[in-house]
Amino acid sequence: MSGEEDYSCSFSIGDIAQEKGLPYVPQRYVVSPSNRSSLNPHKAEVPTIDMVRLRQNDGEQRSMTIKELGDICRHGGFFQLILDEALSMASGFFNLPTEKKMKLSSNDVYKPVRYGTSLKDGVDKVQFWRVFLKHYAYPLDAWIDSWPENPLDYRKLALELMRKITESLGLGPNYLGEKMEDGMQVMAVNCYPPCPEPDIALGLPPHSDYTCLTIVLQNAPGLEILDTNDAQWKIVPHHRGVLQVQIGDHFEVLSNGLCKSVVHRAILNSERTRISIASLHSLGIDDKVGPAEELVDEQHPKKYKESSFRDFLDFLASNDIGAGKISFNESLKL
Repeated sequence: MSGEEDYSCSFSIGDIAQEKGLPYVPQRYVVSPSNRSSLNPHKAEVPTIDMVRLRQNDGEQRSMTIKELGDICRHGGFFQLILDEALSMASGFFNLPTEKKMKLSSNDVYKPVRYGTSLKDGVDKVQFWRVFLKHYAYPLDAWIDSWPENPLDYRKLALELMRKITESLGLGPNYLGEKMEDGMQVMAVNCYPPCPEPDIALGLPPHSDYTCLTIVLQNAPGLEILDTNDAQWKIVPHHRGVLQVQIGDHFEVLSNGLCKSVVHRAILNSERTRISIASLHSLGIDDKVGPAEELVDEQHPKKYKESSFRDFLDFLASNDIGAGKISFNESLKL
């Protein structure tokens, strides 16, 4: 994608700053100086994985690619996949009449389908400059009746990548087996409208995803990751037909800290709407994830306690994540 496509949205979801077209950012959206973004951010050096190479049957070539993938997950946990993309369907929902969108409006983090702004609209101390649609997408038969429209299907890709990553850790490609195949998939479609003062507000605060794996598609730059080498925020370059893949908290736990979940945030711009589609993959809602026994010994003691997707929802419901006092990932460390 060249960055010139226009996925404009109406954002008519109520009396909010995003819809009013204000020439300033209201105080409730202003983040602390230490969390503000740069108008000229450094570019992240993001490794690219070629799915053609990853799917090869050639023994030596395949082994090299699996090792490369494992190294990436151990050092950064973020990479790009070259694939075709589709974003126009995402803007369609946000351009629906207000009354249709408001039927899904909720701050209840346990709802399988909800529409709103920020993280918990009007509840958290600092609000964030986004509009979102989030819905569970798997198990299919459990959630399909509640969908507003079909999500993009990244599930097969996520399962394939998980098999390769667990293999790179020496756990084998089928380590998670049916637990991952029968697990959860949550689709989050985010709309970030133009912001009059993008340097003092954020679309989403710094956080890591609770998932095993998250796959992201965006129509313009705006995703920043925290570089663990120099503790600097760096923007992920945008390229047509490229998906961003990031390790989540539950996979960091499973690897007993060998792989690190990716801390990231969404920054804003003053000129155009940015859309991102995130496909979040984890085990079942009540399935506990703990460090793999094969990766725990006297030299590498257990570093994390077990947790589930429901545990994350409980954490989200009772904590102001935007305040940055403690992350879900930090709460799991022993």
